Amino acid sequence: MDTSSTRISFIGGGNMASALIGGLLKAGRAPQDILVVDPGEAQRASLQSRFGVRTQGAADAALAGSALVVWAVKPQLFNEAAAPCAAHVGGALQLSVMAGIRSSAIARATGATRIVRSMPNTPALIGRGIAGLFATAAVRAEDRALVEQVLAPTGQRLWVAQEADLDAVTALSGSGPAYVFYFVEAMMQAAVEMGLSPEQGKQLALATFDGAAALAAQSDEPPAVLRERVTSKGGTTYAALQSMQADGVGPALVKAVRAAQRRAAELGDEFGG
Repeated sequence: MDTSSTRISFIGGGNMASALIGGLLKAGRAPQDILVVDPGEAQRASLQSRFGVRTQGAADAALAGSALVVWAVKPQLFNEAAAPCAAHVGGALQLSVMAGIRSSAIARATGATRIVRSMPNTPALIGRGIAGLFATAAVRAEDRALVEQVLAPTGQRLWVAQEADLDAVTALSGSGPAYVFYFVEAMMQAAVEMGLSPEQGKQLALATFDGAAALAAQSDEPPAVLRERVTSKGGTTYAALQSMQADGVGPALVKAVRAAQRRAAELGDEFGG
């Protein structure tokens, strides 16, 4: 497959679609090779103005020439959006960036067999995300390569062998940015209580998360060892960690992530997986 001229159609033109389109154009994809179907007139006008891609308000036979169809609508709108597309997209590779819609539901709605599900997260919008990926058995090596190329501008990718593993990906990295923001909020509150300003607390907290994550990513040692290195018995870090352990922060976080995993599975059931 010549991926440099592959026709790509997006069903839905929101933030995630915009991030992918912007990355594709920066990588050299021609705007005329990208079609976006979105019922919102303002959204279509914005996409045309920003990217110069082709847009239309409803699905029709123009989709028939697509080698790849990217599903980027809200999960609850999928069946409604898929109905007018089904007659034209069954032979194309399908890439879903929707939460909760399983490959079996996509297959039923489109007649396609080559389906890749992706679970991205919001840092994808600035090229710092990570996406979990699952491919059905019919997906070929060149299909995976095309998906990798489309998602490359959003950050890292991680393929999983079982579709159910995407529920764990959703719980960890899909919902994960919210956990980080929650901790940052708490650190900002602590900063204010200690006499600093909210702005100072935010700067200190964000720089700490960013630096610690970068250090852990570059180190060959596990996070537990890195934590122990900055924890002198009787010191300030030790006092903080002892307090967290007494309050059960670690087990509470594990419990929370598992709750997100269960909810991801429930959403899959609700959406007809």
